[in-house]
Amino acid sequence: MFKIGGIKIEQPTVLAPLAGITNLPLRLLAREAGCGLVCSEMISANGLIYGAAKTHQMLASDPAEKPLSVQIFGSDPSVMAEAARIVEASGADILDINCGCSVKKILKSGSGSALMRDPLKTGRILEAVRAAIGIPLTVKMRTGWEPDGGQALELARIAESCGVDAVVLHPRTARQGFGGLADWGLVKKMKSRLSIPMIGNGDIATAEDALRMRAETGCDAVMVGRAAIGNPMIFSQINDLLAGRPPRPIPLDVRLQVMARYVEDSVRHLGETRACYMLRSRLAWFVKGLAHASQFRQSIRSIDSKTTALSLIRQFAEMQ
Repeated sequence: MFKIGGIKIEQPTVLAPLAGITNLPLRLLAREAGCGLVCSEMISANGLIYGAAKTHQMLASDPAEKPLSVQIFGSDPSVMAEAARIVEASGADILDINCGCSVKKILKSGSGSALMRDPLKTGRILEAVRAAIGIPLTVKMRTGWEPDGGQALELARIAESCGVDAVVLHPRTARQGFGGLADWGLVKKMKSRLSIPMIGNGDIATAEDALRMRAETGCDAVMVGRAAIGNPMIFSQINDLLAGRPPRPIPLDVRLQVMARYVEDSVRHLGETRACYMLRSRLAWFVKGLAHASQFRQSIRSIDSKTTALSLIRQFAEMQ
């Protein structure tokens, strides 16, 4: 167990905020698999304060996923503070500030990794948000724009001084995207300089990687992103290792049950038409590495109903 502010996290694992991916259905699967803390997709602060319906829908939650961290992005201190109030009122347990996204659209708005170029402005945002809400506040960042990590270490220092309750570091530069290797040495260095919890992120492909990151860096928790897409069961395997047990293999029938659950939750959350459009690509995540996966990917391109989706999953099971 570790704590972020007054929130107890039962396992030292966190589902990363992934744009367009970590919506409610996937978060529920991760929590069911034993993930300690789940994070929303990044949500536009401007969209929240101007009442955009689709943006507000991203705040939808379920008691079963608690505790929940909601991540927002933006570049104006007053807008971020008002958006933070909306997030707190929605029932989120933790608010996270995005200082790591390096997508061009986000950078052009002065948000995400662009904030790492202006630590004083970022400090003003953190101060404004901290004063606006009572729930714990975290910040997720990258290495910065240079590989030496100086910007990340400086921003972490500022964050702690502003009353931030925990820091998440993905130790790749903004220019790297997801290329190259994450610099776990920077996670270790940052952890040694902070008195607040430190969460490491980057290159966690297996349950063994998660334990290795904790051992090598001393981080309080590990954030898993891409490896959990289509395989939220990775969190149960991490928990096995934490408990001193070999990680249990994920049987085929369990994977298929998870797929069916994802279909049901997606339809419930998004409505059948919108969910089916999304499932045409996302169900492919769950069959990576399995026999006849390419044939399944072709078949799901025409999903038009929940019944069709579940039928295709059953047909895929019969092919194994």
